[in-house]
Amino acid sequence: MIYDYIICGGGSAGSVLANRLSARSTNKVLLLEAGQDTPHGKVPAAVLDSYPGTAYLNPNFTWNQLKVTTEVISHNNPGAPKPPLRTYEQARILGGGSSINGQLANRGAPTDYDEWHARGATGWNWDNVLPYFKKVERDMDFDGPWHGKEGRIPVRRIFPDLWPEHAKAVAESFKQAGWEYIVDQNGEWKDGYFPITISNAYERRVSAAIGYLDPGTRMRENLTISTGTQVASLIFEGQRCVGVKAMVNGREQEFRANEVILSCGAIHSPAHLMRAGIGPVGHLRDMGIDVRVALPGVGQRLQDHPAAAVAAFLKPHARIVHDYSRRHIYVSLRYSSHLPGIPAGDMMTVVTNKTSWHAVGEQIGSFIVTVYKTYSENGEVKLNSPNWRDEPSVDFNLLSDQRDLERMMDGVRRFSAMHLTPAMQAVTEDPFPASYSDKVRQVGLLSRKNKLLTDVFAKMLDGPAALRKYLIKNYVMEGVSIHDMLTDDEKLEAFVRKAAVGVWHASCTCRMGADDDPMAVTDNAGRVRGVDGLRVVDASIFPVVPSANTNFPVLMTAEKCADAILAGA
Repeated sequence: MIYDYIICGGGSAGSVLANRLSARSTNKVLLLEAGQDTPHGKVPAAVLDSYPGTAYLNPNFTWNQLKVTTEVISHNNPGAPKPPLRTYEQARILGGGSSINGQLANRGAPTDYDEWHARGATGWNWDNVLPYFKKVERDMDFDGPWHGKEGRIPVRRIFPDLWPEHAKAVAESFKQAGWEYIVDQNGEWKDGYFPITISNAYERRVSAAIGYLDPGTRMRENLTISTGTQVASLIFEGQRCVGVKAMVNGREQEFRANEVILSCGAIHSPAHLMRAGIGPVGHLRDMGIDVRVALPGVGQRLQDHPAAAVAAFLKPHARIVHDYSRRHIYVSLRYSSHLPGIPAGDMMTVVTNKTSWHAVGEQIGSFIVTVYKTYSENGEVKLNSPNWRDEPSVDFNLLSDQRDLERMMDGVRRFSAMHLTPAMQAVTEDPFPASYSDKVRQVGLLSRKNKLLTDVFAKMLDGPAALRKYLIKNYVMEGVSIHDMLTDDEKLEAFVRKAAVGVWHASCTCRMGADDDPMAVTDNAGRVRGVDGLRVVDASIFPVVPSANTNFPVLMTAEKCADAILAGA
């Protein structure tokens, strides 16, 4: 059989494309996903859970061998030690990141998309993308010009009367600092604190797979969904992509199509292109790969949002004690750094009211300080070998732009100081700078051993204050204190450089751009330059990463590209 469309990757973008392209009954559509299926009635409990910590640390749902570097690599000092590799939880399950993420449903700033347009992605300015954001969502709280009411992904908020005491105290601290309370995060773009908008209905996650690949969609005779299927290579006849080779539950198969769409994310989509000979000439030759199309932008300008945390021990009355919600984030703050030339609302601080599923996590709350308008564009994805089984090399080079470093330092200092306000001291004790280290990640993995260890540690933390201070200083802190963050710029910078991590928003490695832009990989409909029959539709085609968690921008992008495909673009 020759399909009209083969979609490689059943994540957020792939789920949207499969639904929209198969809605035209004359289209034969094949969706390939390396991970497991999540059909109606058989969605894993960890995926449905309102609390995401049981999903994103589940090795059954991620690419377990994917490691990345986040620190800036010193190209001027070849003898400098390489930054450490960190695990990067890239989803490997139908629904992709939307099946394991924090369910935060935000869009970014209007200026983000006006910048897309200005960078050569014609037709992707704010006025053109807003209708597609509205098409994605079914807002359960608000109506009006900013919101959709008929989309496949429900969104809602948990309002302050249902917040735990820690979240209420944080909101009071925000208010006393002069920030405005905004009831609707996805309304007018302005600074303030707000109930976060979540892709969640009736205390259950609604992933892209749940929303777009519902039972009715799955019944379409012209749609085939093949899970447990990993794409090994693209098949070309001349300069036209005509299909893929894939491993289906361990057996190699070929699939042919009029068009192939890569929706594998900003790490794996460029890797597929490079293995097919599409990418930077020097790197392809180093890998022994014949050059099909010289596209120097493939794998380049990788971006993510750098983040670091300031945490504290929660007093018992301030912890999440209710049983009507499994959520761990209720309130966030958007604010402006006011650095010259940087748009408003460039910073975001998410407040967690527990930091993990285990007993210790329930005792710790944090401010996660994030540079949402990042200027660091020096990240890259490169192959380690031509073998499709080998994960690529991924260097994010976070904080490579001095403006990102300065704003991160300011944010860590700012929210370290906030822990010293009366409102915060009423609900927290022993604040400390925190990092998502491999040690923290290992303890966060679901296991009986980790539960027993954290149960014991939690009882000790709830014990005498002197013991708690000792344990936090020697087993939790990274060798620096809140006092250091407030008084020592050198220690502050060293902490930020070490602790800053990406927040799973990898983007921009196959970016859209104008015909005369040598670094543009795709046009404004996702078509790969220099070949026929091949598109990329996922976060890798973003010209720059928007000031938002990327799931909803990906859903919007897939909706807009689907319309372009159906219109013959």
